[in-house]
Amino acid sequence: MSQASVRVLRKRELPAHGWIGLALMLVFWVLNWGLSGLRTHYLFFGLWLGFCLAVDGLTVWLRGSSMITRSWRRFLALFLLSAPVWWLFEFFNERLQNWHYLGTESFTAPIFRLWATLNFSTVIPAVFCAAELAAGFRWIQRLGRGPVLRPTLATTLAFFVAGWVMLALLLLWPRWFFPFVWISLYFILEPVNIWLGNRNLAQWTAQGDWRPVVSLWVGVLICGFFWELWNYYSYPKWIYTISYADWLRIFEMPLLGYGGYLPFSLELYAMTHLIAGLLGKKDLHFVAIEPVEKT
Repeated sequence: MSQASVRVLRKRELPAHGWIGLALMLVFWVLNWGLSGLRTHYLFFGLWLGFCLAVDGLTVWLRGSSMITRSWRRFLALFLLSAPVWWLFEFFNERLQNWHYLGTESFTAPIFRLWATLNFSTVIPAVFCAAELAAGFRWIQRLGRGPVLRPTLATTLAFFVAGWVMLALLLLWPRWFFPFVWISLYFILEPVNIWLGNRNLAQWTAQGDWRPVVSLWVGVLICGFFWELWNYYSYPKWIYTISYADWLRIFEMPLLGYGGYLPFSLELYAMTHLIAGLLGKKDLHFVAIEPVEKT
């Protein structure tokens, strides 16, 4: 057998951390749905840590490398970034009142914030792990060229102004413009990343390559499905109160609400790389969503 064949076989093996992740997912899923009373605050982090490890392991199996195999320190840094990023959305929700948590009355405010911060730390790692896995899907790799969106001064200024307008609208009239919370920050921050020389999605859309964007969309939809699935029989749990389009719920989420996950993934990408750039890590490579052809 040639060395190239051996490398391919090795790439097709699920690494140890992938098996550990699958075991964690199974154990914490059973416990979360099987136990009664308050329990999810103890189990949510372990469940989603298992998800991240399992999906990262599958990425190694599919693509030969992953976030953990490239740099486990960088992978852990995403957990530190994730919690403050999601707290920003919680801040917006104080105005929007789109989601609420059942069971919070059983906690003091500081204890709830402590558990919430731990659990919010899994959001970005989960989305990025799933997006990197999705980037290896054959159907995404085979996508053809799409519209060319170049980061010209006119385009970036239009994005930047539109983002601030959307943010103002959702804060002034949250009943009607609440969906803008999932897109306005991307429109604001993508131009900032371009102007500062940070990593940005326009690096690909300028060539008409939308596969990285699609990878983020598919990755976040995978996460969204499991967020809503595992939340359904959880306690504490979240529920949604939306002023319109509140129909055809899949678990607790109205069908159209899943569309909000798509731009949300772009916001996470923009915020993560803005923070990295501000810390002097402009070329930090968190997630490999650029298409890599299989060998």
